[in-house]
Amino acid sequence: MDKYLSTKRPRALSTPPANAADECNDQDEDDSTDVKLATLASLFPDISQEILLDLLIANDGSISLTSSSVRAELSRKKIKRSMTANLGVQSSLASYGMMVSENLSSPKNLTKKGQTLHLFSPEDISKHTSCTIIHNFLPPEEAISLLKELLQESETFSRQRFQLFDNVVESPHTAGFYVASREEQEQQKSAYSYNGNYRTDVRQLTPQLRNISTKVQKAVNEEIQKRIRDHYPNGKKLQYQSPLEWVPNAAFVNCYDGPSESVGYHSDELTYLGPRAVIGSLSLGVAREFRVRKIVPPDDGDASHSTSTGSASDAPSLPENSFSRADIQGQISIHLPHNSLLIMHAETQEEWKHSIAPAQSISPHPVSGNKRINVTYRWYRESLHPKNTPRCRCDIPCVLPLCATEKRNPG
Repeated sequence: MDKYLSTKRPRALSTPPANAADECNDQDEDDSTDVKLATLASLFPDISQEILLDLLIANDGSISLTSSSVRAELSRKKIKRSMTANLGVQSSLASYGMMVSENLSSPKNLTKKGQTLHLFSPEDISKHTSCTIIHNFLPPEEAISLLKELLQESETFSRQRFQLFDNVVESPHTAGFYVASREEQEQQKSAYSYNGNYRTDVRQLTPQLRNISTKVQKAVNEEIQKRIRDHYPNGKKLQYQSPLEWVPNAAFVNCYDGPSESVGYHSDELTYLGPRAVIGSLSLGVAREFRVRKIVPPDDGDASHSTSTGSASDAPSLPENSFSRADIQGQISIHLPHNSLLIMHAETQEEWKHSIAPAQSISPHPVSGNKRINVTYRWYRESLHPKNTPRCRCDIPCVLPLCATEKRNPG
């Protein structure tokens, strides 16, 4: 199946001939899924293989029904130009006749063990993950200008080194760290400890990073309020979530040069961000896959799980939604095109892990080529300043670790 799921460069959609469905006769319905998918791909070469496969499954494996639903949608839209104007932005499954439940409190669990669920539309992403996405976040000229500035900055980035048990390992991509002021720059070098070490390369925000941070702040706070209203229990912030407005004062700028550069599944360190941290992540250049999977405490076994994307500890149990632990931990792929802002909400770090997956191939960006630039804006809380951090007897600062093993006290 993998050979039918490779990502291709988006092209202008073309409507097949009216008699295309006639080519799918009754005998075709007895073919294997691979053959059916290949047939649909020949009829609709401009629609991604992932969408076609999901539609085929939704239509109980019927080529004729799938073909009819796609042709009807293409005819109605009259080859919508916006799908070719924005690289990597694709329609949701709902636009092809697949109904989406309006019940936000208990969305159907779509993940399966050993499979990757691909989500494209903001509605699907918000409903089935702990994230929201804003496509075309900046004016096109501003996004390109920032991309060019950060591409030049990235030439001096380095690979982060860190201790993993008895070994020193390097990150599989390069990065730079930026803070808002000269004072914070000096403090990051001398006071903020990471795995017992101090950063030596700390930079001040560039003019464009500083200017755009105000736009990110406004958008993220608006999305936080929507998240609270639409997804959290009783329309309130999660337990331990900061009551204050989110104010970014630092940024990691990551550079992924080529399809093989990636980062494995992880949760971000919360020592200085605090519990229920929110992160705003701006993607520029080449589109890549951002994958997430839910953390399920091992002592839960195959018991019933709530599929709410609020808090596992705060949300009520939904006994009617019973899935295996392996299914719930199935990975979800969020496609991040150029100039998209992804908000990782307050439950993300404690209840999910995220990664940038290696790609078999990528579509080069006209400005960045094979490179993707990612800016993650963060809020280093004053209440968690190193001066307030407890230290052990050997004077090493304590860290705020995640707990993923207790069902009653997750995070």
